[in-house]
Amino acid sequence: MKYRRFVAAVLAVALAAFAAPSFAGAGSKPAPTAKVNINTASVAQLETLPGVGPALAGRIVEHRQKSGNFRTTQELMNVKGIGEKNYARIEQWLTVSEVPKAAPSK
Repeated sequence: MKYRRFVAAVLAVALAAFAAPSFAGAGSKPAPTAKVNINTASVAQLETLPGVGPALAGRIVEHRQKSGNFRTTQELMNVKGIGEKNYARIEQWLTVSEVPKAAPSK
């Protein structure tokens, strides 16, 4: 009889765990599906990064326009609002590459 109660309790806990919403991910957005090039990304594309909202995405674009392209992803920490913790959270989805130059006209 004790065994049945134990099994019932374990099943109840397991069902509750799978049926309850995940509070750890509540309000979080899905991770980007591809790397985001911080030298070419729009505000909307930057917003796909975890922890990057419209204001921070705007500051990234503004910084890029004023200071030029990022040479490394670590330079993103020069933007107000991106410290070591924020950078560590998003670095796996970041890339930098030069903006393609226009072909010389003939």
